[in-house]
Amino acid sequence: MREYDVIAIGSGSAANILDSMIERNPEIKIALIDKDEPGGICLTRGCIPSKMLLYPAELIRMMEKAAELGIEAQIRHIDFRRIMGRMRASIAEDIEKIGGGLDHHPNIDYYQEIAEFLGPYTLQVGGETIKGDMILLGTGSKPLIPAVKGLREAGYLTSDTLLELVDLPENVAILGGGYIAAEYGHFFSAMGSRVTIIGLNPQFLPDEEPEISALAKKEMSKYMTILTNCEVQEVKKGERRKKEIIAWDKTQGKEINLAAGEILVAAGRAPNTDILHPERAGIRTDENGWMEVNEYLETSQPNIWALGDANGKYPFKHKANYESILVFYNAVMKKRIKADYHAVPHAIFSYPEIAGVGMKEKEALSRYGEKGILIGLQRFQDTGKGQAMDLKDFFVKVILQTGNYKILGAHIIGPQASVLIQEIVTLMYTPEQSCRPITEGMHIHPALSEVVERAFQSLLSPGRYHHVLMDSLNPLR
Repeated sequence: MREYDVIAIGSGSAANILDSMIERNPEIKIALIDKDEPGGICLTRGCIPSKMLLYPAELIRMMEKAAELGIEAQIRHIDFRRIMGRMRASIAEDIEKIGGGLDHHPNIDYYQEIAEFLGPYTLQVGGETIKGDMILLGTGSKPLIPAVKGLREAGYLTSDTLLELVDLPENVAILGGGYIAAEYGHFFSAMGSRVTIIGLNPQFLPDEEPEISALAKKEMSKYMTILTNCEVQEVKKGERRKKEIIAWDKTQGKEINLAAGEILVAAGRAPNTDILHPERAGIRTDENGWMEVNEYLETSQPNIWALGDANGKYPFKHKANYESILVFYNAVMKKRIKADYHAVPHAIFSYPEIAGVGMKEKEALSRYGEKGILIGLQRFQDTGKGQAMDLKDFFVKVILQTGNYKILGAHIIGPQASVLIQEIVTLMYTPEQSCRPITEGMHIHPALSEVVERAFQSLLSPGRYHHVLMDSLNPLR
């Protein structure tokens, strides 16, 4: 049996901690285990490859919009193979660099194998048994595959396997109505596929504010078909490699039949604990299989820590990176810093782009009451830059606590939403969490950032906000 000071499972955010450990102790011996390519899900199958595909899709939509501004442009050809090849080549280069560094690191034994617990602090890795004094679990997640009759037999893509596509599917049915469905619906439709999104929830993008989701559905429906409140009941193999999808429309109470060349399953993420068997190590998991951690990110077994997707809290790379810093301080430096999730931002790189942070209105009303919150609304088109860009209906919504103007949440739909939200996120990590630096500071005129400033200068009661919202936004009238 080999013994190590530290065992890290996962070469994504869990590996972030290792360099700092080695700086503190040049003699430390570490085992790093990852059954997949090195670099973690974000690099190999998630954030980076998907955004390399989504940027060309964004350019296509921008060029299409140019005609509205008096610029007649023609897209002569979209080279799908080249777009996919560029993405794969770039990712492969990064994977090779990381793998090469791990293979020759003097402090790290790199295992590209499946790991499973045999007992506390003891793991089977390939044909070896290893033991570690401290274990860092950054085991990531995998696509959740719903139990739909005939789905496995008919075949399907996931956000992992679609990265290997060579030819553009003529039409794509996407099972799921969340972030992944929105982003890849945008990508495939921009490339030229006919796309149908089939969402089980009555609301498209159910984790967003209802008015954000309504506008997103209206805008994205210009390029694809979006079905909500529909349950896929069966998938069959059809003629000429087509797949037949049978779904039940719960709104209309009738059966829907669809045909697609490819099915993309985008139903969410599932844990990898069925492979790891943490229960053998005395590590508790919740009802869905995610590893339970305390507020310091330590599992039920002392000195075993879980971060990123492994603990089931917010499946975002920036959240995993934040947790890797906390684990370093708590596990290595022996400090006691609690994880703080009050302002975890997110973005959906669809067309239009969407971003949010903090509370939604319903949660804020539940906690503070009707008189305890104020809501700000500003449309992009009512700013100088928004008018220049000919933007329609896109908006910023902010939620504050009455009296002290503490920022509780913010939600944006429109160009550069992922960038615009950051000004708000940063203030939510200050001691006061006040919006005053935004309202009292200068914003460049005319720039898109003015839409954020003016949202905080347009505060209304919740009732008044909804009256203004219905009057000002076409899709909600």
